[in-house]
Amino acid sequence: MEDKIGKVIQEIERCGTKFVRLQFVDIHGTPKNMAVPLVKPDDMEDILKDGLLFDGSSVAGFVNINESDLIIKPDPETFSHLPWRPEEKGVCRFICDIYWPDGKPFEGDPRYILKRTLEKAKNDGYEYNVGPEPEFFIVEKDEDGRIHPHDNGVYFDVEPVDQGTDMRRELVLGLEELKFEVEASHHEVAPGQHEISFKFDDALKTADAVITFKQAIKAIVDKMGYLVTFMPKPFFGENGSGMHCHQSLFKHSENLFYDPEGKNQLSQEAMYFMGGLLKHSPALACVVAPTINSYKRLVPGYEAPVYISYGLKNRSTLVRVPASRGKGTRIEFRCPDPSCNPYLAFAAMLEAGMDGIKNKVDPGEPVEIDVFGLDESGLEEMGIKTLPSSLWEAYHALEKDEVIKNALGEHIYPQFYQLKRKEWDDYRIQVFRYEQDKYLQI
Repeated sequence: MEDKIGKVIQEIERCGTKFVRLQFVDIHGTPKNMAVPLVKPDDMEDILKDGLLFDGSSVAGFVNINESDLIIKPDPETFSHLPWRPEEKGVCRFICDIYWPDGKPFEGDPRYILKRTLEKAKNDGYEYNVGPEPEFFIVEKDEDGRIHPHDNGVYFDVEPVDQGTDMRRELVLGLEELKFEVEASHHEVAPGQHEISFKFDDALKTADAVITFKQAIKAIVDKMGYLVTFMPKPFFGENGSGMHCHQSLFKHSENLFYDPEGKNQLSQEAMYFMGGLLKHSPALACVVAPTINSYKRLVPGYEAPVYISYGLKNRSTLVRVPASRGKGTRIEFRCPDPSCNPYLAFAAMLEAGMDGIKNKVDPGEPVEIDVFGLDESGLEEMGIKTLPSSLWEAYHALEKDEVIKNALGEHIYPQFYQLKRKEWDDYRIQVFRYEQDKYLQI
């Protein structure tokens, strides 16, 4: 640790960094931060070793006012400069962990929840990797304040229809400055919709990366005069934005999901892990698709993964196994969206998969037909159920699932559950233009 701290201080001194941002997320996954001015680089040493005291009672899902003191402590592994801030007297950033004043990890810190889950898997010899594919819209506002897609491009379009080529170029360059290994970028299916995919990594590093990714893209595009939204379904009649999550388990640098002698070259661990994801998917939905708007995306007809089944290359199923084998063998869970808290989402997915392995949950046979084309009788005949169709259904499914509740922990689960109930209650008492148009003449 001393060596890591020394290297960070040297880099701060070399770059003439004036401000340091200490960043964490609340229960929703919303980034929070405080900016600390550095009189001299060595000021950072005390902060890295001891952290700073702050009021946790004003942060969603943290603590009550009578227990408000918490410690924010930077993780030196997450040090980076912010490329969208001025270079002179620039700004660096650390992602932080939260502690009680006595030095114990704070159980309401979403990052701690994922670290705890990963440590549990590590004790059993497993390393958990995640590769997310967060989609987003670039939008602009008209004179009336309504948002519109910034272009009319569709999947894999090129200029001039795709108006986002230069934007994605700037985004990729900015992300590379933040040490992202970008694999590809392209226009997505809906007008104004884009995807930039980055390389899979350890789940904690990936969760940190998702938060950084969203913050960076919003900041960079804002300088171009546009807005970025990770809202799952911003426009009626168009595909929504997902965050498909590719997952794998490693042990001793070997991919445990790959078995050259297994059926479809998949190991028994891979099959059971899928079984766990499918078994717990109704409750998982509340964590990985956590908003009212998430369930406007998860409806039939827009390539949305609503059917609880798995396929080998089938994009109409909830779980998919891409064709790559060997070290690239992975399981893709398709219902998460970018509104989720990635720390909680990855922890819950891992716990679901590990429960599948522990209890040898059989996922059944793969579904290799287009499930989108089945009617209700066809789905019933094949025994295929659907994900919750609303946040109300999802949080009730979560309420009944001890594995996913335990994944969130005794501090976060009750607060998360109550927040979802309140979100639904706030929504259901609203009266929308649709209802006025439809029912006003009754």
